[in-house]
Amino acid sequence: MSIQTVLDPTSDLVEHFGNMPAEVILKEGRGGRIWDEAGREYVDFLLGSGPMFVGHGHPEVTAAIQAQVPLGTTFFGNNRHGIALAEAICDAVPCADQVRFVCSGTEADLYAMRAARAFRKRDKILKFEGGYHGMSDYALMSLAPKRPGNFPRPTPDSAGIPKSVQDEMLVAAFNDVGMAESLIEEHKDELAGVIVEPFQRLIPPKPGFLQALRAVTAKHGIPLIFDEVVTGFRFAYGGAQEYYGVTPDLCSLGKIVGGGFALAAVAGRADIMKHFDRLAMEDEDFIFQVGTLSGNPVAAVAGLATLEVLRRPGAYKQVFATGRELMSALSERCSTSTLPTSRSRTIAIRSGPTPRWPSASTSFYAPAAS
Repeated sequence: MSIQTVLDPTSDLVEHFGNMPAEVILKEGRGGRIWDEAGREYVDFLLGSGPMFVGHGHPEVTAAIQAQVPLGTTFFGNNRHGIALAEAICDAVPCADQVRFVCSGTEADLYAMRAARAFRKRDKILKFEGGYHGMSDYALMSLAPKRPGNFPRPTPDSAGIPKSVQDEMLVAAFNDVGMAESLIEEHKDELAGVIVEPFQRLIPPKPGFLQALRAVTAKHGIPLIFDEVVTGFRFAYGGAQEYYGVTPDLCSLGKIVGGGFALAAVAGRADIMKHFDRLAMEDEDFIFQVGTLSGNPVAAVAGLATLEVLRRPGAYKQVFATGRELMSALSERCSTSTLPTSRSRTIAIRSGPTPRWPSASTSFYAPAAS
């Protein structure tokens, strides 16, 4: 008897997970398609929320994993695959002088903000309304506020966040250069850093916006953090910072870089990253960072194999061509549908009115044609 028939999706044991309804329990994936426990086939537009960029079960990634597993899955110590992946990241990402591995994008963003605080010896972080930077207390501010526009005061997005966290975060409107520059100028002596998704959810940056952020933060010596958990190795091999030609001081990476395993990273300038080095810093300036599975060899070989596929000539030309083909076909279908949709680089199908911020967008699976 299959899991699909054993579990009652209406019971308390089966809850909604990710973008899928509780009654859909997934079993396997190959390439761009997935199957559930009932045998239904879907075209997968979500790709595991991003990490399966080269497809489910890619033969080269699978072979790398199978070769490593018998040799050990984790050691809580350096391994040559983790070192090789760190070198590959430093070679690819413009801002990356050094890398620290973690296991999730949430951790990477948290440590990027912490590194900025340690470097600047200040506490406040400026973020942008609708920007998603993981699930930490600091990140879950004004992601999807019920009353948007309460700038610069943040609104918590979850229960259980201490009220004091609001005092350490400032919020600006994405793509509003004037507001961002004004807040940074006003709070320049309090700000530890500015964190931004260079392509925020479904909203592309307006021409000059990222450049203006780079200029005003550099003017005051404030670290600029690009959250590239989504855009890293996706927009280009060097991420959004390569694509847009703007180099931040720090960045977070995740999803693609782990090849489908729990691996993420914070990367950046050596003078900021040295705060993670106990031998280089005094105790009061040292950032303590360890993780049981951080940089483990299985995740590292999966990431390396994925990057090897993406490094090949023509890879991103194919990525963009495929994206344009999908957007064109989906736009044509959506134009004859009664479903509310919106479009930037993504087609978002929504179950309700389109919100003014992009965080409520819904990625989706489509049933495969029979």
